[in-house]
Amino acid sequence: MRKKKYLEDRLEAVGDNLIIIDRDDRNFNAEINTEDYFDFKEIFGNENPVQLEIGCGKGQFACEIAKRNPNINFIAVEKSANVIVAGCEKAKEQGINNLVFVKCSAEYLKCYLPENSIDRLYLNFSCPFPKKKYANHRLTAKPFLDVYSTFLKSDAEIHFKTDNRGLFEFSLEQLSQYGYCFKNVSLDLHASDFEGNIVTEYEQKFVALGFPIYRLEAYKK
Repeated sequence: MRKKKYLEDRLEAVGDNLIIIDRDDRNFNAEINTEDYFDFKEIFGNENPVQLEIGCGKGQFACEIAKRNPNINFIAVEKSANVIVAGCEKAKEQGINNLVFVKCSAEYLKCYLPENSIDRLYLNFSCPFPKKKYANHRLTAKPFLDVYSTFLKSDAEIHFKTDNRGLFEFSLEQLSQYGYCFKNVSLDLHASDFEGNIVTEYEQKFVALGFPIYRLEAYKK
């Protein structure tokens, strides 16, 4: 993606809504065990439950769910500054105070999110990495589930949506092998009777093209 014009100035302008984490180790090996945990009370000014979205894109889902749930704090993670800046601007314009964006690769989150601190994880339209050799890059692959297990509470749920059937089937398998059970599973979300769905930017495009949307909620007994 081409770098957006005035990106540095735009990022500086939304500094109150954004935490930037830049790590030098692109293989996620050198400093992965360095811990620098966030203080949620300092960040949000309260001790409300915290939920997390990884791969938030331009923040449409994060902003909407935060507005609907003012008594829950939300962290929205995206590794591209080009993309996340739009979400930060949206949250600032709408005066959403229970949402903070974090520019970071998901692999590093266990260094910053305290153990047993996250009540729910949202994975919306993650990159499917269709080639088998890149399977471990999928956000529902075991290496990522290992990362999530460090900060998810024991009763936390993972809510997952995708337009990619292959990724959906892969995610069912990976989550099941990791000990998760499932509820509210849909093979065509927009043709179902599920209520409360928040449509993301990608979801709008896929539905307009006639693609079915796959969704599940994973939990541990």
